[in-house]
Amino acid sequence: MAGRLFGARIELARSFTASLAAQGETLGLIGPRELPQLWSRHILNSALVAPLLHGRVGDVGSGAGLPGLVLAIARPDVEMTLIEPMERRTDWLQSEVDRLGLDNVQVVRARAEDLPGSGLLLPLDQVTARAVSALRTLVPLTAPLLRSGGELLLMKGGRAQDEIAAASKVLRKHRVSSIEVLELGAEHGLEITRVVRAIVDP
Repeated sequence: MAGRLFGARIELARSFTASLAAQGETLGLIGPRELPQLWSRHILNSALVAPLLHGRVGDVGSGAGLPGLVLAIARPDVEMTLIEPMERRTDWLQSEVDRLGLDNVQVVRARAEDLPGSGLLLPLDQVTARAVSALRTLVPLTAPLLRSGGELLLMKGGRAQDEIAAASKVLRKHRVSSIEVLELGAEHGLEITRVVRAIVDP
């Protein structure tokens, strides 16, 4: 299962998981209740998105590196940018990128809403986010980061369809179309991960 998701880089994934388990609670990256299920609920859950990626990808609100750093491990062919406003988190993310020798990652300390017009990074081919905020708040932060025809891949819980309905006006305003909810993980015997996938139109 994990071998299919990470391939030859599974030891990098295990090393990152061990580091997150050792330091995550102290740094405020994860709660103590998450430690026993860190690998199954968080690492593998994040890695399920890896086959959907291509090109230049931004992960908004990277925090503990979920899913962005995990995805960078699983997909060394993808250019990943971790976008996180909190300094202690970006410091930790950069230290992990350096320690693991990931040459397909850059860490940017910024709020997503400050990036358009800044001359940094943009436009991106895809944007990911996990456990950041409801869609009606998240779409205005993420859609402007994409090129015309770019793709949102937003990890959500069991109420993803309800969030889509509640965000209908925001989705129209930001020209978000072709919205679908993907259910990933069953094929690997994992708890289902829901991803809201959508296109930002020209």
